[in-house]
Amino acid sequence: MTSMSDPVQDDDFVIANILAKTKIIAMVGVSANWKRPSYFVMRYLLKQGYKVIPINPKAAGEEILGQLCYSNLDEIPIKVDMVDIFRNSEHCLPIVKEAIAIGVKYIWMQIGIQNEEAYNLAEDSGLSVIQNRCTKIEHSRLSGLLGLGGFYSGFISSHRAPVPQAPQPARNGGLFKTTNLDTLAVHAGTRPDGATGSRVSAIHQTTAFVFDDSDHAAGLYNLQEPGNIYGRLSNPTTASLEQRLAALDNAIGACCVASGHAAQLIALMPIMAPGRRIVASKKLYGGSITQFGTTFKNFGWDAEFIDVHDPAMVRNAVSDQSVYALFAESLANPDGNVCDIATLANIAHEFGIPLIIDNTMATPILCQPGKFGADIVIYSTTKFLSGHGNAVGGAVVDTGNFDWLSGKDYPALATPDPAYHDITFAETFGNLGYITYCHASALRDLGPTLSPQNAYLTLMGLETLPLRMEKHMSNAEKVANFLKSHKKVKEVSWAGVPTSPYHLLAKKYFNFGFGSVFTFTLKGNYQEAKDMVNRCNLFSHLANVGDTRSLIVHPASTTHRQLTEAQRKQASIEDAMLRVSIGIENPDDLIADLEAAL
Repeated sequence: MTSMSDPVQDDDFVIANILAKTKIIAMVGVSANWKRPSYFVMRYLLKQGYKVIPINPKAAGEEILGQLCYSNLDEIPIKVDMVDIFRNSEHCLPIVKEAIAIGVKYIWMQIGIQNEEAYNLAEDSGLSVIQNRCTKIEHSRLSGLLGLGGFYSGFISSHRAPVPQAPQPARNGGLFKTTNLDTLAVHAGTRPDGATGSRVSAIHQTTAFVFDDSDHAAGLYNLQEPGNIYGRLSNPTTASLEQRLAALDNAIGACCVASGHAAQLIALMPIMAPGRRIVASKKLYGGSITQFGTTFKNFGWDAEFIDVHDPAMVRNAVSDQSVYALFAESLANPDGNVCDIATLANIAHEFGIPLIIDNTMATPILCQPGKFGADIVIYSTTKFLSGHGNAVGGAVVDTGNFDWLSGKDYPALATPDPAYHDITFAETFGNLGYITYCHASALRDLGPTLSPQNAYLTLMGLETLPLRMEKHMSNAEKVANFLKSHKKVKEVSWAGVPTSPYHLLAKKYFNFGFGSVFTFTLKGNYQEAKDMVNRCNLFSHLANVGDTRSLIVHPASTTHRQLTEAQRKQASIEDAMLRVSIGIENPDDLIADLEAAL
């Protein structure tokens, strides 16, 4: 018997089994009001082929969604498999006693409903119990009916998906479960197509999606059932990418967008409001400093850049009542510093705010920030995840760890949304509320949509990400050691250097390696650094990182040129500093090119 009160301990096989074996559901507390979550959960389950019997004393003898309503479980004239409870937690015990008396197999308590006494009684009577979950959300998640969010089911499969899909029984239903990243990078989110049997995901190059009928269209627009409406909000190819990214970060869902900068904007939209501030690392990518410190001011948002390696400074900064998020890079671009994710998470949570980690440089292959307490993970998928310099994109990944109802005031998630008939995202969708909002509201209104073509290219790139990261790290070690010993090089910022202040943090947070994007500073000046770039013949001179090709750039004259001299100094950008992104070529050739240029 399994209690689903803790999402970290969820056994998706148990949930899939229950949903596959259940045919008749008694829904206690269902409302006749079409705006209530219980109404559209019942509506969804009916459409998926379940027989749902409404139980509500106030509506007894009437019909809800065409089904006769009863006042209590005893009145039901047929055998029931599951009792789905939409009543407050304190009312669960007598309901469970009634359920046991009529011989049900499963007790399901909806989001926000938990009663350990009722759970223990049901378990002792041989029933399986699920607490604090939603039947609609779990069914749509496990069956791949993704709706507006790329929610990861936890399952992969090499078997064709059934049409229409439904949760399948555990282990004998063609489903496989793993946490191995090299397997997930190939399989997560992309089982064979149900209609055609195609093993590789299709590019769904369409602007919109056909509705079954007017009722189906209304349900989609009301967020009452999953499905696709319009390409700005969701797309099946993009949803496959979202599932895979969520799987690699052991997260609950993701929202893919047009670029890494768009990901930062979409990630902050549910959190920020005019007059609110972000506390961020002062050693961010230059474009992020400009976006946070200049462009976001147009929204009435402000940012304070601090040394996130000083816990006292971080605690003092986030204690301000106007601060609503803490932001850092796991492995910083360009100087390769590593942040202490666990310490930052503890401080952020102490003050009721989420920790957002940009994990672009490390990727989930090196580091899974959620494992150390991060709440939201950001990627520029343009970089290592895509990996071939051919697809621009970004992603917001939700670990599902942050409770938006108990932290600071986050009205976008914790108060009724008039655009969706006053549903409250955090209550209606539980820990999927944040990522659902990113799709349903932020993407709807801001529109930085990832193209299906770029989603497809990124999916293909992800298949080789674990292999590429091994090669990137191996090459980076050889190149960094060469530069470290060269007489014309003043300093190498690579965290793999034992004397680096970030060496131990990298060993703590990274599965292997120390990053393949780092800087080195010449014993020279601004012009000499620019001249060295011009003398490279194998390293490509361009403003990207994470490519299969090795890249070099002079930050002071390019990526950080828009910053003032004081800002460049704060970000540790020196005039003679060069940034390299080490690719997957032969390391001897890379060293030979640098040696000749030096």
